Amino acid sequence: MYDKFKSRAEAVGAEVHRFRTKSDAKEFILSFLSKEGVADKERASALWSDSGFLKGEDKESLCKRVPGLKFDISRQLAADSIAGISEMSYALADTGSLVSDQTSINERLVSTLPPIHIAIVSTASILEDKTAVFKKLRPENSSYIAFITGPSRTADIERVLTIGVHGPKRLVIVFVDEMEG
Repeated sequence: MYDKFKSRAEAVGAEVHRFRTKSDAKEFILSFLSKEGVADKERASALWSDSGFLKGEDKESLCKRVPGLKFDISRQLAADSIAGISEMSYALADTGSLVSDQTSINERLVSTLPPIHIAIVSTASILEDKTAVFKKLRPENSSYIAFITGPSRTADIERVLTIGVHGPKRLVIVFVDEMEG
């Protein structure tokens, strides 16, 4: 199902990458942030929302590798950041969409305000379609479920397609085959 997801997600402007291990994915993300100019100066930071992916990681060491990487999130920092990083719950193969429980405000801030959203998802979490995801979601456990399909886009001004008006201009999806370790 990965190939189907990748094809659909790229068709709507997402960038899709796949890594075998969590370590490989982490190296890609850190390198990506450096190449995008993340630095310890105003309007150049990246925010990483706490998630299972970070379990066991030395956050201080990550910040030393990429000055400007932050784990404390605020609305102002998110609005002034280059990139936001969060973990997704599921990926839908039929639409190339990501699904995330964004009950936590931090998840919403990092996935909507910075111009680049890096979304981490386990390859094992790819589902065929919305029917499959609705069988897994429980409304009583989540008050805010987000479906993300590609970078933000609108054509409501004279029917001219514009990217990034209502959210990130770039969506970088990082699949990880082996999320543990």
